[in-house]
Amino acid sequence: MERMADDVTEQGLSAALADALGPVAQGSGADFSVAVLDTRSGTSGVHGDGSYATASIVKVGILAALLLRAEGEGRPLTAQERSHAAVMIEQSDNDAATALWRTIGGAAGLDAAHQRLGLTATRAGSGGSWGVTLTTAADQLTLLRAIFSDDSALSGRARTYLRALMGRVVGRQSWGVSAAADGDGSGTRLKNGWMPRDATGLWVVNSLGEVSADGRAFLVAVLSEGSADMDSGVALVERAARTAVATARTYRFQ
Repeated sequence: MERMADDVTEQGLSAALADALGPVAQGSGADFSVAVLDTRSGTSGVHGDGSYATASIVKVGILAALLLRAEGEGRPLTAQERSHAAVMIEQSDNDAATALWRTIGGAAGLDAAHQRLGLTATRAGSGGSWGVTLTTAADQLTLLRAIFSDDSALSGRARTYLRALMGRVVGRQSWGVSAAADGDGSGTRLKNGWMPRDATGLWVVNSLGEVSADGRAFLVAVLSEGSADMDSGVALVERAARTAVATARTYRFQ
């Protein structure tokens, strides 16, 4: 009965998100999907079930895979691994991501880690192209749960480390889900991703993380594709994040 109530609650919030996000979608020219979780109540909802390229948000998964690998080997991260991890998350450094991608065993290593963490609809990019890993907003919310909750294959130390790096993202990259936080968004822990598609020139713009609003913590992931440029993609992601968190803040299960 408890699981059934949870399902009904999730369906209710998802329906509320669909209503609230409809105006955001109109006229944007881009596709997007959003997943949000109110950590106080445990209520979550998802709008959209499409699959999107990750761009640089996959760097969170790469680091999670590295931490799982090191824990399995019974060792801490090496100094070089920690250096790569810091610039990969805080500055979104691509060379560091590629180095750690190789360390975790590439696509096979990332897929194995995602499976351990409960992701079911994410497939790593092939041929070393980690940025074209395909995922869903619901799966990225599952990844955030693994980082920000105690029920996780990641150890407490690994979760603390990941959260700390996500809280030190450089200022020029602190857009995205932080727009849904109270005040200036300081204290948000996030990772963003962005890239133009070679075939179309249209932009993938994504953001995920934990924000504080109304004295509560929310986990939120926004994925998008099809924006004419990065600026319009960022604006879309921020509108979607603000709307999703505002909806979750006011949602009450009936």
